[in-house]
Order: sequence, then C-alpha cells, then structure tokens
Amino acid sequence: MKVSDYIAEFFAKKGIGHAFVVTGGCIVHCIDSLAKTDGIQYIPVQHEQAGAMAADSYARVKNSVGLAMATSGPGATNLLTGVCCSYYDSIPVFLVTGQVPAGQLKRDSKSRQIGFQETDVVSIFESVTKYSALIDDAKNIRYELEKAYHLATEGRPGPVLLDICDDVQRANIDPKELKSFVPPKEEGKRDYILDKMGEVLELLKNSERPILIPGQGIRHGNAIESFLKLADMLQVPIAPTWGAMDFLSFDHPLVVGNFGVTSGRSGNFAVQNSDLVLAIGTRLDTHETGPRVNTFARGAKRVMVDIDESELEKFKKMDYKINVPIQADAKEFISVFIESIKDFPKKDISPWRERVNNWKEKYTCCLGEYYDQKEKVNPYVFMRELSKLSPDESYIIPDCGGNLIWTMQGYEIKSGQRLLTSFNHSPMGYAVPGAMGAALATDKPIICITGDGGCQMNIQDLATIVYYQLPVKIFLMNNHGHGIIRQTLNTWLDKRHNAIGKDSGLAEPDLVKVAEAYGLRTISIYDHSEIKDKVNEVFNFEGPIFCNVEMKPDQVLEPKLVFGKPIEDSAPLLNREEFNANMIVPPVD
Repeated sequence: MKVSDYIAEFFAKKGIGHAFVVTGGCIVHCIDSLAKTDGIQYIPVQHEQAGAMAADSYARVKNSVGLAMATSGPGATNLLTGVCCSYYDSIPVFLVTGQVPAGQLKRDSKSRQIGFQETDVVSIFESVTKYSALIDDAKNIRYELEKAYHLATEGRPGPVLLDICDDVQRANIDPKELKSFVPPKEEGKRDYILDKMGEVLELLKNSERPILIPGQGIRHGNAIESFLKLADMLQVPIAPTWGAMDFLSFDHPLVVGNFGVTSGRSGNFAVQNSDLVLAIGTRLDTHETGPRVNTFARGAKRVMVDIDESELEKFKKMDYKINVPIQADAKEFISVFIESIKDFPKKDISPWRERVNNWKEKYTCCLGEYYDQKEKVNPYVFMRELSKLSPDESYIIPDCGGNLIWTMQGYEIKSGQRLLTSFNHSPMGYAVPGAMGAALATDKPIICITGDGGCQMNIQDLATIVYYQLPVKIFLMNNHGHGIIRQTLNTWLDKRHNAIGKDSGLAEPDLVKVAEAYGLRTISIYDHSEIKDKVNEVFNFEGPIFCNVEMKPDQVLEPKLVFGKPIEDSAPLLNREEFNANMIVPPVD
C-alpha cells in the first residue's frame, strides 16, 4: 500500500470530512490520495494561512479534528499564523506538510539548505504545537499518525504537525507490519477533586457575592450541558469569558455580561465587586484580568479550575493568589460539584443578584443616543439590530480589531447560536477563512463579521467561498482604516496617526468592487434607516453575499480600558460620584 493512501484512509476513518489544502511538489501524493479516498474531500484554498484557519474553525464547529495540508518550505511556513490560532485556543488541528526527500535533508550539515524549498519545519512549529515530528522512514507512519492524533485530542487539545518527506509519501508499505502507538492509561481525578471540593463549598457557604466564570475549557471537555445544570442549581450570577458567551443567551436571568479589557461595564462591576470567583475552564488571561493582575477580583476568594497545571502556576510569578487552584478536566470537576451540592443549603444572595441585574440593565453598550446618529452607521446600533434579525442557530464569526470588540460588546447572543473566533492569537484575517471552514462543517447559517483591514488579509479566499457556493453572509464593518489602532494612537501618541488609513499611507481599495470581481453579490448600508431591510435582504439571499456597512473613520470603542487602570474603570471614565456608588470593594488609588 502506498503511504499517502494510508494517510488519506487514516483521516477518513477518523471521520474528518474535509482537508484544506494548497498543492505543491512535495504534497501532491497526499492530495492525490485524498482524491481517491471515500469519506473525505480536499478543498483547495488560495493561501495556506487561510487553510490552517479554515481547519481551525472546522474543528470548532464539528467538535472534532481539523485537517490542513501544505507543501514544503513556503507552503509550510505560511501555515504558522493559523496554527498559532489553534495552539492558543486549544483547538485540535492536524497539519501535514510535505518535505524534501530524506536524502536531500541537511540534517546536521551547516549548510542553510540542501533540498530545493527545504526548511526545518519541525523546529519552527514545535513551540506552537503539542507535537511536531519529521517522518523520514515509511515504517514509522502508523505510529506517528496515531501518536499525533492522540496528542491533538487528549488533555488540553491543540494542533499537531507531521512533516513527511516526499519519498516517504510515495513509498510502499505493508500496513500489517507497521508499529502502532499505545496511549498511556489515563487516570481520573475524582478523589483529588472531592478533596478540593470541601474548600470550595466552605467558600461558597460564606459568600455573599459569588460570581461564576465559565470558559472555553468547558466546551473542550464536552461539559456545556453539565455546566448549565450546575448553573441552574447554584443560581449564581454568570460572567462568561468571550469563549463561553454562547453557552447561555444574553437575556438569561443569570448572565450579567462578559468582562475584561474591552468588555461592558456590567460584567466588570460584577466580577470586581464579587467576594468569590468560581472560574471553570478559563486560564484568566490578561485580556480578562487587565494588565494589573493584582487588581482583578481583589476583594474575592478565587477558585480556578484548569486542565493545564502551568496556567494555575503562572499566577505565582505574578504575585497573585488563587486560593483554591484545581487542576482537573472541566467535565469531571463539574460532575463532582453537582453531586456535592445536591443537599447543600442555598444561601439567600438575592440582594446581590438584584444589584448585578441593575448593572446589566443600566450599563448597556448600545446607548439610546446612538440611534440618533445621522451620518453613516453606528456599530453598536448595527450589532444590536443584527442580533435581532439574525436566524436562530446561526454561527457568528467575527475577525480581529474593532469589529470583534463591537461584536463582543454589542451582539446579543440568542439561545442556540454559536459565536467563535480566534480569541487569543486574534489575527486580522481569521473571519473569512473561519467562515469558510464553518460552512463546510455545518448547514446552519454562517455570519462572517470582518473589518476592512482584516478582510484584506485573506481576501483571496472569497474566491473559494464563491467557487463552492458556501452560503456565507459577510458583513464588512468599513471604517476605512485600522480604527482600533487610531484610538490607541489618540491615547498614547498624541493623535499622531501613522499607517492607519488613506491619509497616513495605507492604501484603501474599493472592497465592494473587489468582492464583485470575485463573483459575490454585494449590498451596502449607509445609515440606520437602511439596516433592517438590507440585513433581511442579506439573510434572504440563498448564496454567499457581501454587505458593506459604512462607518465613520473616527468611530471609537466604548467602553475600553486605559492601560494602568483596573477593569472596572474603563474609558470614558464615569464621574467619580457615580463610579464610587457602584463599588462595594474599595476602589484602587
């Protein structure tokens, strides 16, 4: 059997329905084998970066493993940004790169390159993959495929890469003679969690203002249903991380809103005034805590559950205390938690819930006055209206930059909808290939939200969307430049605007004409009066469509933290009387 046929069959048997590929001299055998194998289809994308990002989104939507393939040298290195998306968000993606024949590898030679387009791919990728290996012997193919697949999906998931020499791909093997990989036995942590649960329950018993923070690790652990049961039993206010915003609808009575550097005031006031934080499946990164970590939930006891011990240990270096760190899988922890509180006496925290609900009602991100804007479209108004009009069970995929933050602040998620993006690496250019991968993974409606800057980064794969007639609805939040950086320059560099727009050297093509050149139906929204009819027109159109939403170049993000302040004190700053009235925990000087 040819090795490349064995590889294709391996992925097909794992249930991976699509592989995102860019062809090249050292990967043609694998792509040819995909073409001959039932149960898997290759999708030729226009850029390897887009292929890696599409595979990432595909894995998120299918709740399985994504697959991308590229040739040696530049083909492999072009994958890197997309692989980082998967690594930092813990997404299981399998990358297969072609390599020059084994006899042309430089190995220990001090020569920079021997084989044409040879690059030491493993060394480049090993810091952003769970496993990265060179396959220069056909006898190792089964062992390495099985090992890499196991590592991609076990524990904290993540991307893996096999760099396979061209002569290995075309070699013949007898599958019966191949060595297999036997994964180590996994031991549960039930006794360890039970031991920790005593501390958790003691803190919960004494808490007047608890807050529950779910993270994306709950989804990775297939524990959303269990979490919802736990939340219903606890009846504690919930401030989800961005990766968990779609667990519950925006209007759920326990949801106060997300929190962090670029989140609304309600979630930040709730977290910062709590006396107990129950964080499950989140690593509490600095975008959530703020850069001054020691100001985060400073009046609270902190329980943090994470499968990765290093995420718990990092706070020691920050001189920040997690009172009860628990290294455990979210599903196993939640299961024990549910059992432990069946007969646990509920404490009356209704005054706290009432205060949290008041914050949610008072500090909406879409102010009534925004609707009075006459010139162009206010993004907060647009997001609120888009969320009203979007179909149930939609997948919403924003990009990076202002459009992402407006989405996270202003889009009011419905029950059954899903919101995903590259949350931690957050590169411009994720949304278009992300929407492409999602559309191949599900038949549910796909809403792509991007900015003019991010759209340019992977605009070439509009061609792929049109070729396969993927019914993606693309909304371009067009502020004619890098708006979030404009706001940063206003704060940090005395409004010296460099490299952010047409007036400072950044070229600005007509993206509507570009979309039309790719074969997309286009539509534009110029003011608030057009939003409802034109958004409905977009959703009623059967195929892919590109909707340009015209905004002011100086449109700002509000609220947004100014560096140095704790997350409850975002700009524009509230007057001190109002701010202090919202603080139960003493404000930071």
